[in-house]
Amino acid sequence: MSATKLRRGENLNAAEWALRAGLAAAFRLAALNNWHESVANHFSVAVSDDGRQFLMNPRWKHFSRIKASDLLLLDSSDSSTMQRPDAPDPSAWSIHGAIHAAAPHARCVLHVHSPYATALACLADPTMLPVDQNTARYFNRIAFDRQYGGIADDTEEGRRLAATLGQRRVLLMANHGVLVTGATVADAYDELYYFERACQTLILAYATGRPLNVLPDEMAERTARDWENYPNYAAAHFGEMLRILDAQGADYAS
Repeated sequence: MSATKLRRGENLNAAEWALRAGLAAAFRLAALNNWHESVANHFSVAVSDDGRQFLMNPRWKHFSRIKASDLLLLDSSDSSTMQRPDAPDPSAWSIHGAIHAAAPHARCVLHVHSPYATALACLADPTMLPVDQNTARYFNRIAFDRQYGGIADDTEEGRRLAATLGQRRVLLMANHGVLVTGATVADAYDELYYFERACQTLILAYATGRPLNVLPDEMAERTARDWENYPNYAAAHFGEMLRILDAQGADYAS
């Protein structure tokens, strides 16, 4: 995204404003892709080197209306966050605060109840079987949370989810949804896009009732590694999506 297209807010440096604009765009794209749910779900991105300070969407604002200037600046070390007049949603704080505190590699964290990922998360066996190159992208690369404990709105639940995620980039949450992470907003967006596509393919294949043609482990692992050999792909993908938003006159960067 060109810096000339960003309209900086008062007292914000260019780096933070670029993160704000990028994350705001991710919300708009999630709404366009129908990954959002009502005024729930949350995205965040770290702004400090240690990952503890991060931007996140305000409580109960629709993804399609979020702007760069709307995002809250939070600190996972601040125990008074939920007493703020603009306190975030409790479950958002529980999950994102814990992950940014425990997993500095997870610079951007996107959590949604997207249709196909949630459907997979509802199966007794939610394994992502490698039946095509998108599903193979996630071969042995998903963390599974199999302990749904209700709405994740307390500190201990957030810590448990962060520990379950570990060093993985995707956490499939049983009876709940999915959480993906990335080193950048572009990386996380691309991860979420392909994970939902992979879930869609697998769920549709299951729906036929016909036997699945599952790839051998060796080929699935090779394909997953091939995906990892496209380091600039996510940035190119996200960049094109920003151009689409810009051509539509979207005001996400305001």
